Amino acid sequence: MIDTVVATPGDSPGSSLTGVSWPSIVAGAVAACAMTLVLLAFGTGLGLSVVSPWAASGVSATTFKITTGLYLIVIAMIASSIGGYLAGRLRSRWQGVHTDEVYFRDTAHGFIAWALASVLGAAVLATPATSLIGGTAAGVSQGAVTSAAQSSGPMDGYVDALLRGDSAAQTSNANPADTRGEVTRLFTRSFRNGGELKAPDRDYTAKVVAARTGLSQQDADKRVNDVVTQIKADVDTARKATASLAFWITASLLLGAFCASLAATEGGGLRDGTWNRRR
Repeated sequence: MIDTVVATPGDSPGSSLTGVSWPSIVAGAVAACAMTLVLLAFGTGLGLSVVSPWAASGVSATTFKITTGLYLIVIAMIASSIGGYLAGRLRSRWQGVHTDEVYFRDTAHGFIAWALASVLGAAVLATPATSLIGGTAAGVSQGAVTSAAQSSGPMDGYVDALLRGDSAAQTSNANPADTRGEVTRLFTRSFRNGGELKAPDRDYTAKVVAARTGLSQQDADKRVNDVVTQIKADVDTARKATASLAFWITASLLLGAFCASLAATEGGGLRDGTWNRRR
């Protein structure tokens, strides 16, 4: 086989029209998406088997986050390599094209297959992924309660902490549901988009807590401050976790693109019988 053949206008009339083999690209992208789903399902089961709600059981939160990030990279490398290899191996053989051009086209086939698989995966997983990440990052700060009559939302846990007390201490004459709804709306509005509980709102909340729980005003102020601090800590933890996940996903995507492009050149070289010569 001649490795450096320069095409002339009459050598291969169809070669310029078949620079991109879409059937092979689509096949590689679909295979990559399917492999990603398989590995994600396996990783989910593996992750659930190593975590535990019991103290001193299972892996730590830090270990779990790092392991999850590394596993995302492994998934991207394996799935992208398979998809890129199929995209390169299944494409039609180009006649009368310089080997450097063939190498470039194979690399492009792997990259396009990876890009198509990423777009398909994003389209399929967009809703659950957005719900998961968005709920983790913003659910604590924004809440889901817009009226006192609505069902429970993320902020209700904090309000429970504020209004917790024994039954004999419930001295407020107001309807407990109305009071709770008011405080929930106040917290939801104040902490939306990283806001702060204003001084008048903080004083009012402390008075409500004192009336509902029987605490002294000083103890009620302390409880409000403690809960506000806990809200901020939870929001900050969620922010850091989301940022870390975004970095891991970015790294996995970049490595996936590299692996798909490299595997496509191997598949194309094996298809043409030129892989050993390229090495």
